[in-house]
Amino acid sequence: MAWTVSPTAPEAVLIVLVAMTAVFALTGRYSGLRLNLTVIDDLPYLAAAVIVGYAPSVMARGLAGASVPGHALMEQAAVLTLAVAAFRTGVYCAVRRSRHHVSERHRTVILGSGSVGSRLASALKEHPGYGLEPVGFLDSEPRSSRLSRLPIPVLGTYDRLSSIILDKQVSRLIVAYGGRGEADLVDVLRTVDRLDVEVAVVPRLYELHSARQGVEEVRGVPLVWRRRHGPRRLSWPVKRAFDVVVSVTSLLLLSPVLLAAALAVRLEGGPGVIFRQHRVGLDGREFELFKFRSMRPADDHESQTNWNVSQDSRLGPVGRFLRRSSIDELPQLWNVVRGDMTLVGPRPERQFFVDQFSSQFRGYPARHRVPVGLTGWAQAHGLRGDTSIEERARFDNYYIENWSLWLDVKILVKTVGQVLRRQGG
Repeated sequence: MAWTVSPTAPEAVLIVLVAMTAVFALTGRYSGLRLNLTVIDDLPYLAAAVIVGYAPSVMARGLAGASVPGHALMEQAAVLTLAVAAFRTGVYCAVRRSRHHVSERHRTVILGSGSVGSRLASALKEHPGYGLEPVGFLDSEPRSSRLSRLPIPVLGTYDRLSSIILDKQVSRLIVAYGGRGEADLVDVLRTVDRLDVEVAVVPRLYELHSARQGVEEVRGVPLVWRRRHGPRRLSWPVKRAFDVVVSVTSLLLLSPVLLAAALAVRLEGGPGVIFRQHRVGLDGREFELFKFRSMRPADDHESQTNWNVSQDSRLGPVGRFLRRSSIDELPQLWNVVRGDMTLVGPRPERQFFVDQFSSQFRGYPARHRVPVGLTGWAQAHGLRGDTSIEERARFDNYYIENWSLWLDVKILVKTVGQVLRRQGG
């Protein structure tokens, strides 16, 4: 029987309230990072929630041939909207009032004591309703003649960022630039990914920056909140659960392939089917990586320092096929189960090359902020084997900054497509 609950029935009202909660959650209306709390900003989302909430019951009655109580529906929607708006107004008033107490404001450090940073510090001190309490600047050594004119003290240089966040119990950080270049600031900000601090950035050419969802504003200066580092997000544990389920399932389904590969390796090269090699993982810690042996290195030194063996004359037909098809990488699924690796992340490298690349390419050490992976954003774009390390590092850091579960799925799909086209290794 078709569902013909009246749009004005209590069940329909409950659906609308649930829809409002979902719309507000998805659009950041409940975010603790909101600085400007006004119901006027909520009205478009409130209207969307009302439409989304009432649509199912209205459509169901229309399809069933039942009449839709238009006048009563409009009245109920208006009353519900006004009630929710009034409730949120009261909540916002209470929050803004509580922010006038210093203890209820977030302790904030501003990177950069120039004109923009000083303007922000003064605005936050004069308008506590934003909920941020500026405690000091970090900057390169400012001229002593400027120090007395600053609204808050300079606590130190950028290099002291992590220690000051911990010592001063800072929970908010605003990047207003200052005496360091943008590339240097990127490196500095990456050092606080693990700390419980939220980072907002003043956009370059901010006078031309348009207002949009996710952009806050302090007295005419826009602030863009940086996304939380992946391991600090609520969805990160789902990534680990996904890793274990997919890896165990893959090991079971691919067990015939694994057995056939092991037998072929044994017949071609003798005992020692699994090749073990030390690689660098999360936070620079080494772990033992597993692969099917495609050839025998002359010694351990060669194993750790030989960059690419794809053209090595010692590589037999089996080894060449395993590398080209990426089947030699399948034992790393066990590394994923053990927690050494994840399915998607920056590819791990040997310590010899990590040291070399870290000294040559800016941003390379930052790849180790997350667990290393069986495949990654760089590999999904064809950066395998003897390709640009600088470009790989850029792709890997992009992945870290923009991580999501959906991005992981997309990378896995692209990787499977490459393997099926025999573009691996």
